[in-house]
Amino acid sequence: AMIALSDALEKTGASELYARVFLSLFSGLGPAYVLSGVILLTSISTHVLSNNATAILLLPIAISAAQGLGVDPKPFIIAVCFGASACFATPIGYQTNLLVYGPGGYRFSDYLKLGMPLNLLVLIMGSLFIPLLWPF
Repeated sequence: AMIALSDALEKTGASELYARVFLSLFSGLGPAYVLSGVILLTSISTHVLSNNATAILLLPIAISAAQGLGVDPKPFIIAVCFGASACFATPIGYQTNLLVYGPGGYRFSDYLKLGMPLNLLVLIMGSLFIPLLWPF
């Protein structure tokens, strides 16, 4: 099902738009900044798409960004995995979030209040430690 969504995003041109916008935002910057951008873009995307669809959509963008920088794509692939797993700030970002949303009596803002700091932590820690474990 997620591959079908990715195909739809590809056919409508949405994934190409994503790639163009992302690469234009980070053009001229070094690999560490682009890696942080990959984590950030993936994390934002996974709040409205499933993590599988987000990973399928953004992996080609991350790999082409790494190739454009002339560096190993492994850290960028790991960055997509980190970002796609960081869906804490909305109830629609992950099935379990949605599952407990109603019965727990949570509000959308509850997810934002607690989830945004976690997303920021993932961004910072991923940006620091991914290049240490998977060098460019």
